[in-house]
Amino acid sequence: MALWRIRATVDDRPGYLSVLTASLALKSVNILAVQVHTTEAGAVDDFLVDAPDTMTEPDLLAAVTKGRGRDAFVARAEAQGLADQPTRALALAGRLVHAPDAVGEALAGLLDATDVRWRPRPSAEQPGVHGGRMTLTDPAGGGYEVLRALPAFTPAEFARAQALVELAAAVARHQRENVTLMLPDGAEVTVRPAGPDDLTAVRELHDHCSAATLRRRYLSGGRPAEARLRRLLQPAGGVTLLAVGPHGRAVGVATLLAEGDLGEIAVLVEDAWQRRGLGTALVRRLRAHAERAGFAALVAHTGADNVAMLRTLRRLGDGSVERDGTLVSVTLPAAGQPVGDETPATSG
Repeated sequence: MALWRIRATVDDRPGYLSVLTASLALKSVNILAVQVHTTEAGAVDDFLVDAPDTMTEPDLLAAVTKGRGRDAFVARAEAQGLADQPTRALALAGRLVHAPDAVGEALAGLLDATDVRWRPRPSAEQPGVHGGRMTLTDPAGGGYEVLRALPAFTPAEFARAQALVELAAAVARHQRENVTLMLPDGAEVTVRPAGPDDLTAVRELHDHCSAATLRRRYLSGGRPAEARLRRLLQPAGGVTLLAVGPHGRAVGVATLLAEGDLGEIAVLVEDAWQRRGLGTALVRRLRAHAERAGFAALVAHTGADNVAMLRTLRRLGDGSVERDGTLVSVTLPAAGQPVGDETPATSG
């Protein structure tokens, strides 16, 4: 027996698929796996079959035609073909989690493509399938062109391929956003986006902050309720950054909240890590996020006695300052000094 791959279009009508499978069965062809791709031309059935050694490609094509299949494609298959397409896609996705730059190899493996090309500019045509050519949009910029002689690509294959490209872009973006900062005193801090799973770490950070530090951050006495901490970890239209010290414990948290076209920023740094440049580094990264997100300006509300925060804001450039009693509001343009993948903190 020998493994073959068969792809054929069948009218999407009751009983037509059974006619095709019966025609194959009459030739002692055993169907090991089947996938159905819905297209405008009809249902495209993709079979992995085990056929007698004496059967040839013309024999299989004749059996498909007799079974009312059209636009048939027949080719020998390898043993790895026994893994179905969803399993193959999941395996390739797992590989991209560790190597997001290997998108081209993943697409070639997923689609049995003869050529995968990345272009710095997306194709002028609508992303999708065009016979044996597929165009994909890269969220990181540019796009991919995938080529295959036969069979023609299907919309289902396009959806899987685009999902892989988007996964790789998301992983690469996540890796860029996880950076290690070296503070002026030589200490290293990891900064990454925070999420709901960081609630315990943020709660412990508040436990290590003095009452005065919490008051300067929240402009009121006491620590915030847990419900507020949850909201800060999922800011609508913004981002929350968590700074983790070498011991693995959170030592700072910075939040960018959307207020229309303005971004409100706030920073909390544990007492032992203050005046070491961490607050300045966090604010600069928030500003970079705000610029990428298209905010018109940044605003920070702080107490008049929060000298460290006011000094940090002054370092970011000229801005407007409004004072209402003990409350000071500083507004800064969102565009500022570029922040790279690794941003050394400045003193202060």
